[in-house]
Amino acid sequence: MYLHLGEEKVISNQEIVGIFDYDLVKKSKTTKEYLELMDNDQVLEKVSKGKIVKSFIVTNNKVFLSPISSLTLQKRMFNQLSQK
Repeated sequence: MYLHLGEEKVISNQEIVGIFDYDLVKKSKTTKEYLELMDNDQVLEKVSKGKIVKSFIVTNNKVFLSPISSLTLQKRMFNQLSQK
């Protein structure tokens, strides 16, 4: 199954390590540092230019910033799993 992250970006559910609320960046120094490291390593990708980031998705080899809320993404993923 695949998860739509916004715009034209779709990733395989099997790649996903975690889906997180972007507000964690404001609350956690560690999370902010992690995303900065991923950006420096050029594995951070913003899915939609010009839109507010609401979540970040950690995969096996990349981190995506998405304008879709973490709750919506999680619901989409679990709905797909329950339809199997």
